Amino acid sequence: MSEIDFSQQPVNTLTKGLGPLSAGVCKGDIRGQGWNILREDVSLPVAVLLEERVEHNLSWMREFIQRYQLKLAPHGKTTMSPELYQMQLEFGAWGITLATAPQVNAAFAHGVRKVIMANQLIGKGNMAMIAGLIREDPAFDFTCIVDSANNADALGHYFASQQLKLRVMFEYGIAGGRTGIRTDEQEAEVLAAVKRWPQSLALVGVELYEGVSNDEAVIRAFLRHVMTRTKALAQAGEFAEPQVILTGAGSAWFDVVAEELTREETHLDAEKRYTLDIILRSGCYVTHDVGAYQAALERMQTSNPVAREMNSSLQPALQVWAAVQSLPEPGRAIIAFGKRDAGYDAGYPKAAGHFRPSSATQAGYTTVVPAPEDWKVFAMMDQHAFMSVPENADLKVGDMLVFDISHPCLTFDKWRQLLLVNEQWDVTGAVTTWF
Repeated sequence: MSEIDFSQQPVNTLTKGLGPLSAGVCKGDIRGQGWNILREDVSLPVAVLLEERVEHNLSWMREFIQRYQLKLAPHGKTTMSPELYQMQLEFGAWGITLATAPQVNAAFAHGVRKVIMANQLIGKGNMAMIAGLIREDPAFDFTCIVDSANNADALGHYFASQQLKLRVMFEYGIAGGRTGIRTDEQEAEVLAAVKRWPQSLALVGVELYEGVSNDEAVIRAFLRHVMTRTKALAQAGEFAEPQVILTGAGSAWFDVVAEELTREETHLDAEKRYTLDIILRSGCYVTHDVGAYQAALERMQTSNPVAREMNSSLQPALQVWAAVQSLPEPGRAIIAFGKRDAGYDAGYPKAAGHFRPSSATQAGYTTVVPAPEDWKVFAMMDQHAFMSVPENADLKVGDMLVFDISHPCLTFDKWRQLLLVNEQWDVTGAVTTWF
């Protein structure tokens, strides 16, 4: 990734989750504002990243992939944040994974030059976007996936017309799941289509996504099947490059993927024409969560020998602060944030901390105190969250609550900027998103 000085980028001062700023300020100016979340220096709701935890998670994953001797191309759709991409690459990531041509375009514009597009490249408009990037920088390391002869032929025809070569990988999938080749007949059809376009398509590897299943036995069998097919393609001499990519792993099962794909020898064929390059794609590790990925981590630390040996675990680093807006009846609190501010597809936000700011009418807290377990969000609207509390709960209108998140992907996309904070809740900077 080309180093970019993000501090010189302008701040969108008309978006939410900021304090008062003059027009024309740059991101590097945010640290100097002296904002603190607990002093109510910024508008609520606000999404924050706890910088110490982010760096801890980056270090944890770097150690994990080093122990398995793998590469990492974290899925950038999680954050769509170039500043976080740069941090991930600084902490040992090989490249960045993305899902769509516009996402690739945004990452390229911010200096990313190694991309796995873990998706099919469909439609002339999207093909044109990728062709433009390859033409702009012939050294751009880009690979996408194919699982049908129709798509392979469309790609071959388009890139031949542009006099460019596109690197592709076969995708294999689980029956009843999402995309991906299911049968030997489909594989043969896709392979024949790729071979029809030797000047414009190059088969360089194999991709899979195991996260459509929650059954570990099914996932392990699927991974072994994909390894078998990868070896068969190598033995037949079908790959265009000696370093063959084998890539998989969402954020829930990356330990299982690492275990299964490292059982075999590095060389794929007896003639040693091909060497395996295993790349994991977990993206949510950078912020982790308190929902599905926390459950996955607990499973991992019980069953995975590498995770067990590591002296720490991933930590939730993405939170949303919001204010108590109304206490309309006993046992119910309305919090001033909603579906436009935090994801809820994998579980509602969980109250983690409570703070009462000082005012003319009430004594404030000196620090954030843990929120009781029985303060539970049970419904959300666009700008409101409904929280059940005991009738005698020590809660007042204007109190501040900080919430942990499940499935960070669908919280990041609610924000154009997220603030970086330290352990004292001082604002130390910001990252942008490009959804």
